[in-house]
Amino acid sequence: MMRRLQKNIGNSLANIADDIAQGFFEITHNSFALVGLAVVFAVIMLTARPDLRQAGEAKLMGWLLERQEAAIGYTEPDAVDRATAANPKDLPRQQAAVAYWLSKKYGIAPEPLSVLVAEAFEIGQKVKLDPTLILAIMAIESGFNPFAQSPVGAQGLMQVMTNIHHAKYENFGGKLAAFDPVTNLRVGVKVLQECIARAGSVEAGLKYYVGAANLESDGGYAAKVMAEHARLLAVVSGRAPTYQPTVRPPLAIPASMPADMESADKTPEKIASLAIS
Repeated sequence: MMRRLQKNIGNSLANIADDIAQGFFEITHNSFALVGLAVVFAVIMLTARPDLRQAGEAKLMGWLLERQEAAIGYTEPDAVDRATAANPKDLPRQQAAVAYWLSKKYGIAPEPLSVLVAEAFEIGQKVKLDPTLILAIMAIESGFNPFAQSPVGAQGLMQVMTNIHHAKYENFGGKLAAFDPVTNLRVGVKVLQECIARAGSVEAGLKYYVGAANLESDGGYAAKVMAEHARLLAVVSGRAPTYQPTVRPPLAIPASMPADMESADKTPEKIASLAIS
């Protein structure tokens, strides 16, 4: 009797366990089926609605960046795209030599100088100006400081009068582009072209560029530019000249002054009123 009772209890417990296992399997199976349906539905929706997919990706990326910032601090992977810099080793040999030489002389990192050197060589070829002349002007005007500003408002690498030549910056988004090194270089070269065309020669054009067209002297500006130009030509030819490192040259008289300046009055008001447009 006792054995029969124990057997019945054992069978009952086995049946209960079997029912529980079967129920658990069915619930789990149904849950997986629901998850699968949800995934399929989500894929269909994202395929049919690219805007939802993009929004989801952006939200997910934002969440991941937030987690990363919380773990290791502020991050911005695309910041390098804004940097005006390049590896000088990627430049042609002559351009790399110029970048390294200018870097040592003016105490400027070779990476941003590499971009300026490459741009000067490219634009110089297009407009038929010696690129080392363009670089020499930058050296004398600003010492390769892209944020330089003279007392009368000449700005950037080439020290162009931004308020006077604002129209030349319209294709680059406005006057604030004067502080973008490459844009300032391009606008400065345009002004230099106009000055040389009006004056008839490079040396006379430099006198126009610095705003001393009808003055007795340009304060030695053209001579300084041409001397630096000659040194850079020597670097290009493989005969790098010796020099004493320069911390920052003083700002010259602002560039891009008028060709028809008749007065020696160099006050900011007089220069601005006579500047070419």
